[in-house]
Amino acid sequence: MKPGLPQFVSEDLNLFQRMGLALAAGGLTVLTLPPFSWLIAVPVAFSVLFIVLRNISTSRAFLVGWAFALGQFGIGISWIAESFYVDAERFGALAIPAVAGLSAGLAIFPGMAAMLFAAIMQRRAVGGIAAGLLFSTCWVATGWLRGQVLTGFPWNLAAYALVDYAALRQPAAWVGSYGLGFLTVFIGILPGVLTVAAPKRRAPVLVLFAVAVAGFWVGGALRSGQDVPPTDVALRIVQGNVPQVEKWVPGSRQRTLEKYLGLSAQPGRFDLLLWPETAFPGFLDEDAAARARISAALPDGRILLTGAPDRVEGDGGTRYFNTVQAYDGSGEVLTGYAKHHLVPFGEYVPLKGWLPIERLTEGLGDFTPGPGPRTLAIPGAPLVAVAICYEIIFPGHVVDDLFRPDWIFNATNDAWFGTSIGPEQHLASARMRAVEEGLPVVRAANTGISAIIDANGNVVARLDTGETGTIDAGLPGARTPTPYARFGDWTLLVLVFGCWVFGWLASLLGRDPDARHFGTEVS
Repeated sequence: MKPGLPQFVSEDLNLFQRMGLALAAGGLTVLTLPPFSWLIAVPVAFSVLFIVLRNISTSRAFLVGWAFALGQFGIGISWIAESFYVDAERFGALAIPAVAGLSAGLAIFPGMAAMLFAAIMQRRAVGGIAAGLLFSTCWVATGWLRGQVLTGFPWNLAAYALVDYAALRQPAAWVGSYGLGFLTVFIGILPGVLTVAAPKRRAPVLVLFAVAVAGFWVGGALRSGQDVPPTDVALRIVQGNVPQVEKWVPGSRQRTLEKYLGLSAQPGRFDLLLWPETAFPGFLDEDAAARARISAALPDGRILLTGAPDRVEGDGGTRYFNTVQAYDGSGEVLTGYAKHHLVPFGEYVPLKGWLPIERLTEGLGDFTPGPGPRTLAIPGAPLVAVAICYEIIFPGHVVDDLFRPDWIFNATNDAWFGTSIGPEQHLASARMRAVEEGLPVVRAANTGISAIIDANGNVVARLDTGETGTIDAGLPGARTPTPYARFGDWTLLVLVFGCWVFGWLASLLGRDPDARHFGTEVS
């Protein structure tokens, strides 16, 4: 064992011991995320991974990184299993295999990060801060790929460990969640860098750690302390709390409509009435009687935004869409938005001709994707972007870049996931989109969590999972476009490129005495 190296990372550890440590560290990352947000777990988890990747071949590094992510995703997205038990007779047996398979597949991306890191260490050995920078940029580069490949699934990004800390989440306004994830991982592994550093190289690491944390906090605090004037628009969000097992039962449509109309009719003023995804379990634009009842609840120019499925007949047959539609007192559709980022196996079946699998949601056929992000103009209200459920998890893909809105409406149905940690994680994504875009996000959820989020990511009001009720509150104001809103992931590219150049120069100079710790491959 090298001097100063902790006993648990002895050079004599075999592959399975390293994978076991990585698996446990990956599981620990779940505690860094909402609803837990244990910030202290960030340096523990990522420093352990950084240390156990030392002196290991590229193939074994992949397995260690994969084991870390298997622990992270296996626990972090275990709530997905609940959706299979909504119709347990047909899908219950698939719950565990589906979660295990998805977790194993997603774990490939962190495995690639670990493999890339190990490969660079063998060819251009660097140590200390440069090694930390290289690891962090490998991590964020493959994390970005996870958000793009096969429609993408950027769930539980490293940056979301900071979402419950007002000052620490603010850098997302400049570099987005991927860039903030890079900073989170880099600062998180500095204790690991310090552990393996030669004694005379520890002072610079300590100084950098202190400066980075202080700069993070001060810069974010200055931004979060800036007040944004509210609008004069009054909102009413309705959370009907209709269980998923009841939503599509024959004969339940009228009961559901009665519930939403009753909650909407409570005393109080509102300009915009907001119902969640598929609040009306049917084709509302084809149901004249239902629209007439809704019209009666919308006097004096009030507007309803509600989720509802839609269908369009064409030469190729019937196409189905998951939409949000706007209605006024006339009962006619004013405008609408069709979801463009659909959930695989939930809203459509990929490779349907090849896979003998049914989708989990009720309906007559697979949904068709809409054309993309769209800004809606609604009479008497600020311009609005709509993100339906799953769409809010994609950084940089919620707002129409050519026609900036004043707020984002996130209509969702998290009833599929019961009282698990899934809805809290989903809310965290919505809060980060608010910070990135500098726009308030208003969330209407069927069974929770409904919330109003201001442009700094603060939750102004909320209804928790399993609650039935309404939120009456004003619409928060928007900030000026953030750097991330203007340039998107180009800010990440600049950050990653700069870090690679820094790491390359450090390895080229070869003056870091810690480099020897990373240059030897262990079989």
